[in-house]
Amino acid sequence: MNILLIQREGTDLHHVLYSSETSRMALRFYHPQKKPCGVSITCASLGSALSLVAELRWYIRRYVRQPLFELENGIYFTHDLAQDVYYERTTVLNPGWKYRKLYSFKDGKLISSLPMTPGSAPEEYHQEYIGADRSIEIWCREDDMEEGELMAEDEPAGADAGGPGTGSS
Repeated sequence: MNILLIQREGTDLHHVLYSSETSRMALRFYHPQKKPCGVSITCASLGSALSLVAELRWYIRRYVRQPLFELENGIYFTHDLAQDVYYERTTVLNPGWKYRKLYSFKDGKLISSLPMTPGSAPEEYHQEYIGADRSIEIWCREDDMEEGELMAEDEPAGADAGGPGTGSS
């Protein structure tokens, strides 16, 4: 099980996580890998991945656009769907999942999010026309589906004061 933390615009998430003693302690048994779009962390199971994301909650709220969990190579699912699968046990992931989005990246930046029609493949969406150099399929809940959009810039990282354990976020 891999976690992909998609960093906010203008953030070097790998540097942020290693510059803080709190996050270094949470990650001491993991070896986060820097990716163009953020950080990838390998965990033993979905339960341990959800637990690690909970430990890193403050950093995720401040510096991460979205945490994703890798189901298989190139297919990820959202945090809400992961919680439904693991904690609520209300969802069973099957091939041909109905609620999917396509995230497209250029130079490590998320540039578009498109809802996918059931039964379609990522290759059918021709993301190279908008300049994407990599796309990943995201499985999500029905209420996570939205209209396709080109991404605008995020608010700057560090917009709120405080730190982990200060009660602000």
